[in-house]
Amino acid sequence: MTSWQDPAAVATMLDELDTWAVVGLSDNPDRTAYRIAELLIERGKTVVPVHPKAPTVLGQRGYATLADIPFPVDVVDVFRRSEAAGAFVDEAIAIGAKGVWLQLGVVDAEAFERARGAGLLAVMDTCPAIEWRRRG
Repeated sequence: MTSWQDPAAVATMLDELDTWAVVGLSDNPDRTAYRIAELLIERGKTVVPVHPKAPTVLGQRGYATLADIPFPVDVVDVFRRSEAAGAFVDEAIAIGAKGVWLQLGVVDAEAFERARGAGLLAVMDTCPAIEWRRRG
């Protein structure tokens, strides 16, 4: 386990932070983002889809950008390619999110450090499903 999956940051996000903006969430049930959004909802989280087309997903209204969300967001969960992740981390900082979660395979060490430097919790290269299983 690396500092990218700090157990304290993982625990705080999974146990205490409730509103998750899921970047890249579409209405395609075959996509990993969709399945993880379902899991987040099952675990009591409020999921906010963030997608350029702003679809309603799993009964939750979508928004085209993080800046369009008219209420506070606790965690920005990024399901985008690594090279696009940094922009979403910067948006998460700008909207005052408490944390960013870069999904399994999404790695941007500079963006991770920017998030931490701005005081956000940051987790990278893992998935809430993996971490919930790991924790029992």
